Amino acid sequence: MEEKNESDLQARSQEKSVEKAAEKPVKKKKKKETPITVKANKKGRHISVKMNILRILLIPLSRVFRPFRYYGNHKIKDGAYVYVCNHYSIFDPVYVAWTSWEIIHFVAKRQNFETPIIGSLARAVKAISANRDGNDVRAMLDSIKCLKNGEKICIFPEGTRNKTEEPMLEFHHGAAVMSIKTKTPIIPMVIYKRPRWFRMTHILVGEPLEFGEYYGKKMTEEEMASVDDRLREHMLKMRADHAEFLANKKANKKKKKAN
Repeated sequence: MEEKNESDLQARSQEKSVEKAAEKPVKKKKKKETPITVKANKKGRHISVKMNILRILLIPLSRVFRPFRYYGNHKIKDGAYVYVCNHYSIFDPVYVAWTSWEIIHFVAKRQNFETPIIGSLARAVKAISANRDGNDVRAMLDSIKCLKNGEKICIFPEGTRNKTEEPMLEFHHGAAVMSIKTKTPIIPMVIYKRPRWFRMTHILVGEPLEFGEYYGKKMTEEEMASVDDRLREHMLKMRADHAEFLANKKANKKKKKAN
């Protein structure tokens, strides 16, 4: 009888321990987040092998099927810069990517990360996910972190592709503020006209632009908005100046033919 009681007690205790184990929530191992920044190499350059592979593969193809020509100094120096570019198509990042062999963190809308192919590519090249309206604290913090680490970021401040006849959509505010907070120069880039297959696209690259008068200053919301508006006006002027340049060039050709 005693042996039987002991075996019953052991069985009950085992049952209880199994029940307790079942009640305990299974702890899931948290995946380590991949850092958004890239360590500098021995030469102090921030290089992404994956991005450079894409450059080598995609840019020659783009040169054939969607050819483009730069106007301005497109060889951007190493170090932190904020590229600001207008936006027409999904191929626009190619024009920015060919200006440097360092990594460029593209700020892309969150929906792009949810598609299988584009999402995988975006994560591979350490793109920064952002809300479409540009009001995203996490995206702002990631961008600032990259800039402070000496890396480049690229913003398309229109927030979406321009499918209208307007030369440039209104800008979502934030690009100029990021530049001011990190004391980083802006590289204004303008895609002159909507790119078309097998037609030459003109890419205008402006000189580095800084709003140094605001460095170290606490800005009001009105000042933040006005600086981004000034940036947009600067880029529209780049476009207007190029239109004038092309018109003069065409007129000179006609004169030569007439003579």
